[in-house]
Amino acid sequence: MKSNGNGLRLYAILYLAFLYAPIVLLPLFAFNDATIIAFPLKGFTTGWFRAMIDDGVLRGAVRNSLIVASSTAVLSTTLALLAARSTTRFDFKGKGAIMGLIMMPLVLPEIVMAMAILVVLLQVFGDVLGLFTIVLGHTLVCTPFAIAILSAAFQSLDKSLEEAAYDLGEGKFSTFRLIILPLVLPGIMSALLISFTISMDEFILANFLGGTTPTLPVYIYSQLRFPKSIPVIMAVATCLVAVSICLLIIAEYFRRRGVAKTGGKDTGGFL
Repeated sequence: MKSNGNGLRLYAILYLAFLYAPIVLLPLFAFNDATIIAFPLKGFTTGWFRAMIDDGVLRGAVRNSLIVASSTAVLSTTLALLAARSTTRFDFKGKGAIMGLIMMPLVLPEIVMAMAILVVLLQVFGDVLGLFTIVLGHTLVCTPFAIAILSAAFQSLDKSLEEAAYDLGEGKFSTFRLIILPLVLPGIMSALLISFTISMDEFILANFLGGTTPTLPVYIYSQLRFPKSIPVIMAVATCLVAVSICLLIIAEYFRRRGVAKTGGKDTGGFL
């Protein structure tokens, strides 16, 4: 039994090293005073971060990504709120099939979805591709993640609270606004943050649907062809990792707060 435990421990260490070693190397090379990404390191510098800030094209790509991610987060969470509420509160014909179709983007290859959405959007909008079409594609991908989070939040609600509000004379809208919405608010915040993070990092759909309007992942990919730009990209990637970790921590905080607030059982989350 002891040898099995040591084997599992070694496997866990090797797995975590394989998973996180590339992320640890990002800040090392981002602060390395050399244009070549290789060991040994030459020295410490913050020049690549200054070059990142001074790059006007990069700032434009960041602005585009923030617009897309914010819009996607709001749209995805709104659609997910309606879907999660209806599926957890009501029974209707074809509910399983409908939810299966809505959640299908979780298992479909993104390259297939990107080509299909591009064909449809070209028929509807012509050659007018930009931030709006990227938002549509990202909303399709992010909505299932938001539904999964909000469905758990709604399922953990105590239905007796809603019934008590009806008995006291409250209508459906006022009960939802005054009772249900505050209870699922942590789940809503978590869904917003997760959708924002996924949209911010998404590349394939943005590359297909953006036309000549680059988002940050598309800009990073385009710069990988130029060796002198690699250290700046390392600096950008370091900032992205830091922001993503912060957003995930905040999302997990709101998720756990929602579980505690509704009195549900915590079955595990992002962290």
